Amino acid sequence: MPPRPHILVVNGRKVRQPVFVIGAPHSGTDLLGRALKQSRGFHVTIGQQAVQGVVYAFARSPSIQRGRSTAAATVLRDAFAQAWQVTAHSCLSCSLVCREAGRVAGGGTCVRERDIVRYGDASPDLMYCADGLVAAFPDARLVQIIRDGRDVVAAMLADPQALAWFRPGMANVETEFPNPFLGVETEQDLAIWPDLSPVGKCAMRWRGSVRAMARLRAAMSADQLTTLRYENAVRRPAATAAAVSGFVGEAVGQVQMPARLREGQPDSEPGTWRRLLTAAQLAEIESVAGPDLRRVGYLD
Repeated sequence: MPPRPHILVVNGRKVRQPVFVIGAPHSGTDLLGRALKQSRGFHVTIGQQAVQGVVYAFARSPSIQRGRSTAAATVLRDAFAQAWQVTAHSCLSCSLVCREAGRVAGGGTCVRERDIVRYGDASPDLMYCADGLVAAFPDARLVQIIRDGRDVVAAMLADPQALAWFRPGMANVETEFPNPFLGVETEQDLAIWPDLSPVGKCAMRWRGSVRAMARLRAAMSADQLTTLRYENAVRRPAATAAAVSGFVGEAVGQVQMPARLREGQPDSEPGTWRRLLTAAQLAEIESVAGPDLRRVGYLD
């Protein structure tokens, strides 16, 4: 007989069909997570400490979960069981992005327990735990969002936290190989890594993420995973909201740019790479990720 599915109960409710938003850095996962979080009945976390610690442990050291899918699923379920608790303490320990999205001030909470219908998460770099998420929650709904790699690189170059992963001592490509987190998949990738500029390393991270998303798409049914484009989400928010609502089976609000992005930040509009990247930088992106940019429709 197959094993009985694990039933997670949080805030007195069974967790059914949780929604997880995944994508490369600066691809808009936080924007979609914000839209879900502000939708009636959803309790969505973004960067809660209990989850983020596990995500980075698994993302940076995939070998610790390789061949241990049951144990990894248990760790992820425990992390979300803690993260989804609705208490003033848990909200105080959540990320600024999550608190802002939930319109939390002081010691309040972002949602009332009795209003919760669905749970979800849109933490940074959650995509590197996608297999574990499905093992932990077989009925999960995954929404992956893809963005033009050139815009992603431009945004990462302006983000000190994203660039910090490339520093010596942080870039663990030799001790963890292959390295999905950094996009280093082959011996050739490993050989060229030391000579890549930050531009090339950002491009390799984006390339690795879209390849991982393609593998997920091939392995999962359309009922469990859907793919959105960032550009459509910000340019056609109503259509995107309708598509996500249909996929998850609950009404979801439209993506809205927070003020910090509307005020000219690199993440604000599609196509900002045209004014932010030099010809030399674009050439390096092409050398690293050109075929993948074409495959997903961002280069002719």
